[in-house]
Amino acid sequence: MTGIHPHNQAPELKDYNVYTSDPVLQRAVTRGGAQWRDPELQRQGAEYGAEATLRAAEEANHFEPELHTHSPSGDRIDQVRFHPAWHQMMTIARRNGISNLPFTDQRQTAWAAYGASLFMHSQIESGSTCPTTMTKASIPLVRINPQLNATLGPLLESTDYDARDIPAEGKRSITVGMGMTERQGGSDVRSNTTRAVALNPSGSSGPRGEEYLITGHKWFFSAPMCDGHLVLAKTEERGPTCFFVPRWRPDGSKNAIHIQRLKDKVGNRSNSSSEVEFDDAWGVLIGQEGRGISTIIEMATYTRLDCALSSAGFMRQALVQALHYTRNRHAFGLPLAEQPVMTGLLADMALESEAATWLAMDLAARFGSEDPLDQAWRRIVTPAAKFWNCKRAVGYTGEAMEVFGGNGYVETGPMGRLFREAPVNSIWEGSGNVMCLDVLRAIARNPDDAHLLLDHLREVSSEEAVLRAQVDKLRQAVTLPPQDLEREARRFTQRLAITVQATLMLQHAGSDSASAFIGSRFDPDWGPVAGVACASNDPAALLRNAWAG
Repeated sequence: MTGIHPHNQAPELKDYNVYTSDPVLQRAVTRGGAQWRDPELQRQGAEYGAEATLRAAEEANHFEPELHTHSPSGDRIDQVRFHPAWHQMMTIARRNGISNLPFTDQRQTAWAAYGASLFMHSQIESGSTCPTTMTKASIPLVRINPQLNATLGPLLESTDYDARDIPAEGKRSITVGMGMTERQGGSDVRSNTTRAVALNPSGSSGPRGEEYLITGHKWFFSAPMCDGHLVLAKTEERGPTCFFVPRWRPDGSKNAIHIQRLKDKVGNRSNSSSEVEFDDAWGVLIGQEGRGISTIIEMATYTRLDCALSSAGFMRQALVQALHYTRNRHAFGLPLAEQPVMTGLLADMALESEAATWLAMDLAARFGSEDPLDQAWRRIVTPAAKFWNCKRAVGYTGEAMEVFGGNGYVETGPMGRLFREAPVNSIWEGSGNVMCLDVLRAIARNPDDAHLLLDHLREVSSEEAVLRAQVDKLRQAVTLPPQDLEREARRFTQRLAITVQATLMLQHAGSDSASAFIGSRFDPDWGPVAGVACASNDPAALLRNAWAG
């Protein structure tokens, strides 16, 4: 992937294998017990790095979705139309298992295999991950309603993408989105005003479950062309409740979900996010009436994992692009990558990317496990990983853009779209403050989980005095009165995330990388400016281990 350009310009990075060139991801798959998936991941890696896939990803974001609210004859159709490249990316995501693998393969290790596929797909095209991962996260919720699942289950489990806008009964597969937030509340979904009225007040159930008519508004309605959405609405007697609201009613007529507009987003432009009104839209109950928030939080737990994986993917792609560029661009008689200051910066970025990958992939490997430590880890570390990886990706992609100089700030290069994508994961599924508060809530509700997690971290760090001191600080913090700990929510969550990363590096990374990460991340001078310290006497060695390209 190196060569001398007559005008000292780096060639485009294309036709490379995203998986086999990533030693960290391969080790994480092995650590998660998913070696059985390796041949398929190698195939996917070649597909994701192929020039044809890269072009499709570009076109899906250049030719943005268009809203058509009415037919030529004036009928309400509420249809979003996409460029063929969008459907190509959705086909790849569906075929590669991102829409359902952990719930269709009974092996617990399928979570690590799933994580690897999402990690790679996010590097190439992020918009198509939104409806795809929401579909995956909807599967356990749809299964709560046996009548609904009898119809939708096989369609959710299919790996054959079907873009047709027709009733679900006639399709090979379906996608499912979410509709929670409203303009007056945002993350405060208890303030929602959307109402649901039982269609059969006597309590009799329809063929798909208990039927309701839903009226109200959703400020963010993700992926409106999904075949159905999980929606929060209040019933008159019991409050917030979760409903499955399909695009088409059982009688074949279009459901009364009116798309008001598509959001003009900073990034994620291939994907349509919308604002909608429900006008007696037909839906069926999911879970217990009045328990909608706890029901939908289960879905959010899965999608928060996806945000952590996706942001780690952003960082990985930014690192790979920066390494490729600096190895092929010369300045002052040397490749940029060999200039000492640049080498130090890239080495620091390599450490950050590796730690983010371990944090997300180790978390994925713990999903589906009944082990008490794994369950405690999921409850506490999921919001922390979502907070930290997503937060770090924003500055990280900006730093990588700067490596390119002016070439990084033009749309013909790879960095502009990656830079615009990065902030979305910090916002979706709960912004930073919400994640930090959720970490504290998980600890308050399950204090035994916190002790189990911290005891494990202490055991792993027993031979590392610097790291052991960080665990002790975490242990002291959880004894603070709740109001005092809440004021320290961000500091606590940051310390937790970095400490978990350090223990994972100590266990699973090479000794050079682990030592450098611990030595740099707990250095008083380490901070938001990358490259200040990577705590290695041989930063070039860290780069040789970072990318087999």
